[in-house]
Amino acid sequence: MLSGELVMLKTSHRGKVREFIVNVSEDDFHTDFGKIDLSVLIDKEPGDAVISHMGQEFTIQRPRMPDFFNHAKRSGAPMMPKDIGPIIAYTGLNKQDNVLDAGTGSGVLAMYLGSIAKRVLSYEIREDFAQIARQNVLSAGLDNVEIRCGNIIQEIASLDESFDVVTLDTQDSRHVIPHVRKVLNPGGFLVTYSPFFEQTKDIREAIEAAHFYDVRTMEFSEREISFSDRGTRPATARVGHTGFITIARK
Repeated sequence: MLSGELVMLKTSHRGKVREFIVNVSEDDFHTDFGKIDLSVLIDKEPGDAVISHMGQEFTIQRPRMPDFFNHAKRSGAPMMPKDIGPIIAYTGLNKQDNVLDAGTGSGVLAMYLGSIAKRVLSYEIREDFAQIARQNVLSAGLDNVEIRCGNIIQEIASLDESFDVVTLDTQDSRHVIPHVRKVLNPGGFLVTYSPFFEQTKDIREAIEAAHFYDVRTMEFSEREISFSDRGTRPATARVGHTGFITIARK
């Protein structure tokens, strides 16, 4: 492992898995399972083990975006992976894309997009949320995601760059949509996330007035399956409705 690299240390205690994301450094990392000298990670590879001063064994892994989702500091309800996946799939997001994102929140969507795209510029109207998102982005080791504090309705009018994908997760999406065509490359995608039918209807009307095409609004469900000695069935604890995803193309 390289100095400064992010790694995940995984251990088990009383049948439960515990995970810690750390930077390879000369520092000590303190857990309730003992102290770990992080400098020993430099001579290790993923899959190797390190031992705390209390004798607890940790397995080294490279963290992936679902790990950052689980460990990110929250400033509200983040967009769920079940909704992020279709956004990536239906836009064909790739490493050449520049993305404009608004309604950063904790930065979860921006981080997922940044793990694939060339660059992500994300706007958050609240400075306290923007600070949390910046810390999450920093913790994920993403240097291609920029978080700015500002009202996207005002900021989009002054942007002098273009984007391949624009994602909006704000209450004011319908007011932003008329300005999206100016910054969206030909063939680019507009994506909105909205929790309520009424907001989604307003978004559809704004998209129609802005003359986008191939417009579709979808809801994605997630149902985990539970396995036990009694039988197999859908889990009683499940993710229900989160929001509607509307995708349109310029």
